[in-house]
Amino acid sequence: MTSEKVQEGKDKRLVGPYFSTTISIAMILFLFGLLGLLLVNAQRLSEFMKENIGVTLILKDTANESDVMKLQKTLEANAFIKSTKFVGKDHAAAELKKDLGEDFIDFLGYNPLLSSIDLKINAAYANPDSLAKLETRLMVYPEIQEVYYQRTLVSQLSHNVEKLSLILLSLTILMLVIFVALINNTIRASIYSKRFQINTMQLVGATQSFVKRPFLVKSALNGVYGALIACGMFLLLYIGFQNELKTFIEFQNPTSIILLGGGMFFMGIFISLISTELAVNKFLRMNFDQLHY
Repeated sequence: MTSEKVQEGKDKRLVGPYFSTTISIAMILFLFGLLGLLLVNAQRLSEFMKENIGVTLILKDTANESDVMKLQKTLEANAFIKSTKFVGKDHAAAELKKDLGEDFIDFLGYNPLLSSIDLKINAAYANPDSLAKLETRLMVYPEIQEVYYQRTLVSQLSHNVEKLSLILLSLTILMLVIFVALINNTIRASIYSKRFQINTMQLVGATQSFVKRPFLVKSALNGVYGALIACGMFLLLYIGFQNELKTFIEFQNPTSIILLGGGMFFMGIFISLISTELAVNKFLRMNFDQLHY
């Protein structure tokens, strides 16, 4: 066997473990990034859910068009209103006819529905206490006959959002511990295959810092490469599903993107270095006989 083939075989043995380690780190960092993205956008998701709570103002049949338009403009000027939409009685009848599949107006002989204004409430006011106060304020307007919203749903949503935030925070801490353990075990397995090489370097008089240096450098590069691959996967995720995710997740916010990307790079490099340091120190303390177990 020629020296070139021997060297090629050594290079393959070296590249294999580090490649698999890099891919493993990339996948773990990608999962960590997904969880971080959910955590960063938890408030946005909460606001989305709250702002989709529908509040319907049933208007009196005596309210004329000019009064309704004036009322709508007045409502839009209030801080608690995100948007308004006027629904005429004819439009409401058409929608109900479509849902029922039959013309109820022909059966009744008249349109029993009333015109209404659908409101979207700003998230800060979408809680039971604020909506109760809002209902009292709205009933002052003479054009409004009734304020309707699902009170039970609002109460449950407010309670569930608090629970979801606590669960998400606990899950983040738990998954962070798991991710650190996975990266640590992946690197330890990679270093384990080099334990005899470490022992040989010690036997020829190499210092501990000299032995650890190449492992630490390669480990840091693994962290960098893993973070780059994870960021690339996030880019593919954004390109492929941006329309589906943009409602819930803010990809355009530079601060959150920088923090998330920086967190993945820091986690990849820092944990890789610490895990490598601990693993190499372990094998440096072993004698030749212990390396076989």
